[in-house]
Amino acid sequence: MKVKAAAVQISPVLYSRQGTVEKVVKKIRELGQQGVQFATFPETIIPYYPYFSYVLAPFALAKEQLRLMEESVTVPSAETRAIGEAAKEANMVVSIGVNERDGGSIYNTQLLFDADGTLIQRRRKITPTYHERMIWGQGDGSGLRAVDSAVGRIGQLACWEHYLPLARYALIADGEQIHSAMYPGSFAGPLFAEQTEINVRQHALESGSFVVCATAWLNADQQAQIMKDTGCAIGPISGGNFTAIVSPDGSIMDGPIQAGEGEIIADLDFAQIDARKRLMDARGHYSRPELLSLLIDRTPTSPIHEWTEHPKSEAMCAAVDEERTVAVL
Repeated sequence: MKVKAAAVQISPVLYSRQGTVEKVVKKIRELGQQGVQFATFPETIIPYYPYFSYVLAPFALAKEQLRLMEESVTVPSAETRAIGEAAKEANMVVSIGVNERDGGSIYNTQLLFDADGTLIQRRRKITPTYHERMIWGQGDGSGLRAVDSAVGRIGQLACWEHYLPLARYALIADGEQIHSAMYPGSFAGPLFAEQTEINVRQHALESGSFVVCATAWLNADQQAQIMKDTGCAIGPISGGNFTAIVSPDGSIMDGPIQAGEGEIIADLDFAQIDARKRLMDARGHYSRPELLSLLIDRTPTSPIHEWTEHPKSEAMCAAVDEERTVAVL
């Protein structure tokens, strides 16, 4: 089996949910015309990554945080339907990061649309990183699984979730064939890009899967706007880009893109998965489950847990009454 895949480095339309969605939909259609069957877009590209949270003191976050909340995506919504329709039109499986609004909270959410436009996974980043904890709520374990799609089994993780070996192993053990990796991009300088490369190449090696990694790009005008709005220097909101596709043996198939918008497109030949796993299959012949195993709680979290008492049957009530009578005698 071969799959034509794309890792997309794209800029948001800063401060605009509608504008960014329209740009993403246009890109999906363009990729579809090139025969792309699977595409990964960056972390929280819709409407934009909360760069402000990295450079502002907590007490100064309110204005920008409320603006992000206002522009965030609800699921389902007109925006998710538009992306699903574009995926269907392009006959493409699409993995994309959004800021998801749920009531008064925002989550770092990864959405996976199948080639027929159906939303087949909505997962939330389980632990926001450092400054992100001021902005996003925590996800749960329900999304730590690979999902069957038109192009194979897809697993998704966001940014520093790749530093969690057990989270990655959950997807490895679930048999992912294509791993969608998303990072913010234009963030934290060159070292961040080097760390991202280590992350995704190591995961490809351990999982024996293809890794399609996408980061976002801020152009000079967008950097200038964020600097004006937050008073930050350019350093924290530059560099850190590593958009690439990695093969199951850990080699870079194409890329990386480290500046500007663009996409990496490559043919993923699933025979390479078998070639890698013949040597080392972390979920099969190279595992020792009697010594080492993973326990996952995939129960979806909820703010409400209802406990409903079941009415006792007449027979049970009669038995209890009889027992009480005997006790009295």
